[in-house]
Amino acid sequence: MSQKQIKKNRKNQSESNKTTKSKKNIYIATAIGIAIILFFVIRGLMKTNITENEYIFKKEGTISFLSTEGKEIKTIDMEVADTEYDTQLGLMFRKSMKETESMLFIFPNEEPRSFWMRNTYIPLDMIFVSGEKKIVMIQKNTKTLSDQSYPSILPAKYVVEVVGGFTTKYGIKEGDSIDFKR
Repeated sequence: MSQKQIKKNRKNQSESNKTTKSKKNIYIATAIGIAIILFFVIRGLMKTNITENEYIFKKEGTISFLSTEGKEIKTIDMEVADTEYDTQLGLMFRKSMKETESMLFIFPNEEPRSFWMRNTYIPLDMIFVSGEKKIVMIQKNTKTLSDQSYPSILPAKYVVEVVGGFTTKYGIKEGDSIDFKR
């Protein structure tokens, strides 16, 4: 074999090796790209399932708001939070709530309570209620997605959460009372 042919063969092998390496790099980059896309697609699907499928309003009774004279102001549907899990979860992760819906938190004892809005996307009115079902405190239009504390100050056995602005719209105030049916 001549010197020219040897150089030509080496050059061809070198170009062939470069092409093979280049193809390998393309395959690796493509595989990494697909893996990243799949990761975000699956992650997005998981988030959608948690927030949209698990947290749907479940009517468990009705709650009535009564004036100091005992006259009915408004009656709406309620969902009950009376387990530790339900009490901790509350209305977190829900994207909407109708004006005709509420969540009633029932505690085993009467004491000062404090709530926050972590992972809560809906502005709420928090209505703190004594064991005698008298409204002792209202926190109006709470700030969404906040760790700010909203205390009852006075002892409360129940807390009712309704959409922000509800208590103002219907004239519900401290001293009024509630009644509920499961």
